[in-house]
Amino acid sequence: MMPDTRRDHWTGETDRRLPASHPLSLSTGSVHSAASSTPASDDAFIRQGSSGASRRSSVNTQTANREYENGSAEAFEEGEENRVIYEDFTTIDWMKDLMRDHRRQNRVRARHRPGWDWYLYTLFDATQSWILVSIIGISIGLLAGWIDVIAAWLGDIRFGFCRLEWHVSKSICCTGQFDKDGSCDDWWDWSYVVFGWRNLAFVNWFFYVGLSVAFATACAFVVIHLAPYAAGSGSAEVKTILGGFIIKGFLGIRTLIVKAAGLPLMVASGLAVGKEGPMIHVACCVANVFPRMFPKYWQNEARKREILSAASGAGIAVAFGAPIGGVLFSLEELSSFFPAKTMVRSFFCALVATVTLQLVDPYRGKRVLYQVTYSRRWHFFEMIFFILLGVFGGLLGVLLIRAIRRMQAFRKSSWLKQNPLREVASIAAVTAVLCYFNIYTRVDSSDLLEGLFRECEEADFHGLCDRAGRGRVVALLITALLMRTVLTIVTFGVKVPAGIFIPSMICGALFGRILGIIVQSWQKANPSNPLFYSCEPDVACVTPGVYALLGAIGALGGVTRMTISLTVVMFELTGTLNYIVPCMVTLMTAKVVGDLFGKGGIAEMQIRMNKYPFLDPRQDQVIGLTASEVMTPAEELVCFVGKGLKVEDVERALEQVKYKGFPIVHSVDDPTLVGYLSREDLKYALDKAKSQHTISPKAPVFFDDTDSLASRPPWQRAHSGFTVAESIVSPVLVRGSSTRSLDGQDGDRWLHLTGYIDRTPLQVHPKVSVELVMDLFKKLGLRYILVVHMGRLKGIITKKDILIAMYGEDENGGDSTASIPIADRDDSGRSTPTRRGGTAGQFTRARRLRRASGGPFGSQEWAGGGASGETLPLVGVGSGTDRGDPGQDIIE
Repeated sequence: MMPDTRRDHWTGETDRRLPASHPLSLSTGSVHSAASSTPASDDAFIRQGSSGASRRSSVNTQTANREYENGSAEAFEEGEENRVIYEDFTTIDWMKDLMRDHRRQNRVRARHRPGWDWYLYTLFDATQSWILVSIIGISIGLLAGWIDVIAAWLGDIRFGFCRLEWHVSKSICCTGQFDKDGSCDDWWDWSYVVFGWRNLAFVNWFFYVGLSVAFATACAFVVIHLAPYAAGSGSAEVKTILGGFIIKGFLGIRTLIVKAAGLPLMVASGLAVGKEGPMIHVACCVANVFPRMFPKYWQNEARKREILSAASGAGIAVAFGAPIGGVLFSLEELSSFFPAKTMVRSFFCALVATVTLQLVDPYRGKRVLYQVTYSRRWHFFEMIFFILLGVFGGLLGVLLIRAIRRMQAFRKSSWLKQNPLREVASIAAVTAVLCYFNIYTRVDSSDLLEGLFRECEEADFHGLCDRAGRGRVVALLITALLMRTVLTIVTFGVKVPAGIFIPSMICGALFGRILGIIVQSWQKANPSNPLFYSCEPDVACVTPGVYALLGAIGALGGVTRMTISLTVVMFELTGTLNYIVPCMVTLMTAKVVGDLFGKGGIAEMQIRMNKYPFLDPRQDQVIGLTASEVMTPAEELVCFVGKGLKVEDVERALEQVKYKGFPIVHSVDDPTLVGYLSREDLKYALDKAKSQHTISPKAPVFFDDTDSLASRPPWQRAHSGFTVAESIVSPVLVRGSSTRSLDGQDGDRWLHLTGYIDRTPLQVHPKVSVELVMDLFKKLGLRYILVVHMGRLKGIITKKDILIAMYGEDENGGDSTASIPIADRDDSGRSTPTRRGGTAGQFTRARRLRRASGGPFGSQEWAGGGASGETLPLVGVGSGTDRGDPGQDIIE
């Protein structure tokens, strides 16, 4: 049973006064929770022994009260709150960050002073978010317009240039001058420039291939050597970051510059990838730059993610010209936490970005090049074909996801991994050589979509409306469909900014146009067929462009498994409500068909392949295990004891391991849980103490202050929260005579870090179901959950433990330590346990530990004291066998 002094410590007067640590019962007898507390400040100090307590009391009482009244405690706490507390590749604590922001707001209110300066300050504090999203929206709109203009110009450079203004695209140069074959007098192809003759196929083909390869190689070169994070779509990483993960540099300025400069080169190269997906990454990079001017967001990761969510919606808004669809896309696909205020700010950011893009007007009156308008109504018999389009979209999505997954696995394990630049150049050359001879693969992706969506009454697009040559057109479209599908599978994942939205839409649009042409020809040839009874005579009944649009949306839905946001995107692209029902039917069919072969879209596949610690809050999965079956047992954890450690022990632990936190237990003989100390807080406290005082490596370090809690002066207990004086709360060192009993040296200093411990981490019983633990992670945004029974530490659970229970160690059967470095460790205070076997039911409590950077933990190296040979009473070691009650042997 827990000692009485222990119970008093957990429920006593001091702990009740901690604003961030109020106990909260979530489930009777199974879950005990409290908001993760920031270092409490009055506990982080070095005290003398009992002989010097009375001598300090009278002096420090006056000093503390005076400094508290003068606001020094407020200044200290503000300094504590403003520091960056997360390292790279760690998970943020949503509740801790939200509590920090609440305390910041309370400090702002507490400083109320009459006068205009105060009202202006409070007004600025209240309007920071609107100012920030306005700046971000304008920047995203300008950047998107610049990318569209440069990409269109570079793409046309492969065919020739304008003799009047060489820096404009063909569509601008030939406005109102196009001939039937798509040429004009002011546009010179390369054969005319070199030899003075037009339409020399070999010369034009040579320049087309050469410039395509040059653009792709240049793009890959800058990405590989300047910003590797700029490669790929970035949607999976953005989704993981919005879920609370830290990837430093992924949203940095260098990544922004390289990706914004590489997108036009990638589009101009003709590779079978798109720029719409990477625009999400670009927009979030913009949103990560400007919060530097607003400490309210820059120094709070949870609040910063509200801005990133708004920016991701603006990225989709400028990519598809659909501001409402962009907001819903962020809500449905990307953001894990999307409160009402974030939705309003996302809507405003998307609105500002879209208006700015229209002011730039890169497409001469259109928000996007493939924006269309349909005037005909659809007929009920077409619902059969709309469902067929949905079936094709779902199957295409399954094909692309599985084939891309296998291609990326092959890329990581073959010579391609060591030669990314050659791979890009080779794929660009093959793509250009093959695609040039088919007009529907030669043109730019946006131009192709525009032509496939267009009604024949508007204009003909390279023979699509030629009734006499429909067989040739269908053959070219089928060839283009096969080529685009294969090239998309091969190209997606190379070291260039690359998205899959447009490639999948092109495949769906090609199939839709083929189906539309077939149905239209059938109806024209058999107008008396009962199936077409609703068609009016002498009026076009079937519109192949609509089939192309629905096919594109269905394919995109099959790849992403989204429904609502894509329906709204379609509505904003067409500007009509006539085709909302067909679009809904197509998307729902695509999702149902795709889900038959596996849950999740392309982003979820990339997250699982990269082993990012992400739990999708929109998915429910039954695992059927308990917390004790999923947790990492206590004998495999690295723990600190409350008393008996020295500074050198703590520093050596920090140097030799990269764990993100350490559970604290009472003593060697009493493994009762005291709390949890994160690596960031521990390093911060040690660095702060060193910067202010000289610390001996032999100085004792205390993490547990239970025994001396009752002996504190009343003024210390009264201010045992976050509003105390800096002279009291700083981890300063004072000399005391009582340390002789600890290390035998009179006058040595000793360090108390109890205030930096999260005394009330969220705890669950070992018999709690994993489904409940999963809900806690999803809904509270936690970094870890401790498994405790009768006050004794039994183990720890992190997101990666849940993910391994859900998907196994590695879906491909390999070792999960061999692929992604960021997955090597997590926030649990230990390396991720390796679980082999096909099912979660085969897991055992005796798990092997991965190799950490500082050596294997749970080994005899630390049991015997490590390199120094001293016994370290801070490490729980396990022999790899079932040891019965892990709480009895946590410390050795």
